[in-house]
Amino acid sequence: MSISLLSFELTDTHRDWLIDRPLTILSYIVVAVLLRYVLHKVIDRMTKPRPTVDEDTSTKRSILRPLQERAARNGVGIGDPAVRERRIQRAQTIGSVFKSGVSIVVLAWVVLQTLATLGFNVAPFIASAGIAGVALGFGAQNLVRDFISGMFMLLEDQYGVGDVVDVGDAIGTVESVGLRVTTIRDIDGTLWYCRNGEILRVGNMSQGHAVAVVDVPVAPTANVDRAQQVAFRAVLDTVERDDLAAFVLEKPELLGVNSVTAGAVTLRLTVRVRAGKQWAVRRALTGAVLEAFDSSGIESPSLMLAPVAGA
Repeated sequence: MSISLLSFELTDTHRDWLIDRPLTILSYIVVAVLLRYVLHKVIDRMTKPRPTVDEDTSTKRSILRPLQERAARNGVGIGDPAVRERRIQRAQTIGSVFKSGVSIVVLAWVVLQTLATLGFNVAPFIASAGIAGVALGFGAQNLVRDFISGMFMLLEDQYGVGDVVDVGDAIGTVESVGLRVTTIRDIDGTLWYCRNGEILRVGNMSQGHAVAVVDVPVAPTANVDRAQQVAFRAVLDTVERDDLAAFVLEKPELLGVNSVTAGAVTLRLTVRVRAGKQWAVRRALTGAVLEAFDSSGIESPSLMLAPVAGA
């Protein structure tokens, strides 16, 4: 009699706590795990190109397709190691952010549903979370701004690892791109940590194409027309060299006299080259023009030296 009464009491009084509610909570956990798994797979599909033989079709549905299309327009193959490394870096960063966001949202949903199932009033928790979020937003608004700016920089592909950029306070090569900080190594070797929210403008010298600008001075007494002919011929011959031809995109242009001062007349020539190669091409062309001037007898500007004190 006591055993049957105990069974009746357990079944009637504790069924809700021992069977119904645990099963409900378990179902929420299972749904959350499955939802997180599916969403993570979708994010992986969107951000990570699938390696196949045909690279064009393997990345057709990737969220990184704009980077590939831009590289193709610039004459750079999407199989180029630099492009692939940059694509992978962006995919890892963007995918990591999306996955973290999904995990946080799913976890918050499971916690709220579990509390509601256990009989707690979740409305105060939601209100407290809203107030805490507002307070956190005011207290960490710079951090939030850095993260948002970093997301847009990655999505818009403003720059990537290996690019030479000018962000105002720092000019150099990008070594890493994060959601909060971008690190840039300048020509002196100094590593700059730039907060993304503080970067107001970006000059990227490694995207698309570049222009190698060659300014060469000649003496005011020199024959300017002949100097231009000699300089242009030297540039045309130099861009056909094997070590430079692959970098040159268009035929060089002679712009003529760029400036005139009391001590020199400066001639300017330009040539469109691949991004990041403008400095090497400019050095080679400048050296070639100066050698051509020397061999052709084109006068160089004289150096006006100030007298030494006490001389």
